[in-house]
Amino acid sequence: MVTSDQFKAHCEGVLARIREACVRSGRDPASVRLLPVTKTHPVEAALLAYGFGLRAVGENRVQEAAQKRLLAPADLRWELIGHLQSNKAKHALQAFDVIQSVDSPELATRLGRLAGEMGLRREVLLQVNSGDDPAKFGCDLADAPRLLEAALAQPALVVQGLMAIAPLSDDPAVADRTFAELRLCRDTLAARFGVALPELSMGMSGDLESAVAAGSTCVRVGSALFGSRPSA
Repeated sequence: MVTSDQFKAHCEGVLARIREACVRSGRDPASVRLLPVTKTHPVEAALLAYGFGLRAVGENRVQEAAQKRLLAPADLRWELIGHLQSNKAKHALQAFDVIQSVDSPELATRLGRLAGEMGLRREVLLQVNSGDDPAKFGCDLADAPRLLEAALAQPALVVQGLMAIAPLSDDPAVADRTFAELRLCRDTLAARFGVALPELSMGMSGDLESAVAAGSTCVRVGSALFGSRPSA
């Protein structure tokens, strides 16, 4: 676990990278938020982020986040960035303020129904496999309209935008294409359905510059902040 001083230095370094990427792209650095990814780290990682002034963290697993949330400040927001199995939808709605990984019409419908029954409204992002990577979750680009239609039909869900994860590759062009495709998908969907989809969650420690250049509004960073992840 990194110390407070180490985390502060790491965070300032990542924010500097975001600012520099925004300058190169002619963007306002305030349009890109840093989401610290605390998965597999102890709750102290979330507390470090909170102490630095960050008010949201990303987690991959429902049970892990639910346990940590009990020990964290009440105004810290929790965002699910990992794959969500349908049978854990109810628990996810209880543990998270935002679910970034809605990847099928069936999951969107289930989340919306359960949230309505629980008297909740939840922000969601639609995960799209814009890199066409068989190792990644997310709907195919061609299925994104059907997914958005299903999510918009749920009054208890607030669709904020799209999320994608670039394939692992030594070729930077792979991430560039993945992020450009997600941006195009978002723009096309927004025009077709007449809705605002302001969030584009894309980019991690190794490819955030490419993501910012393509229009990312949320970069999900773990290892560059907290070091290598402990074994899950």
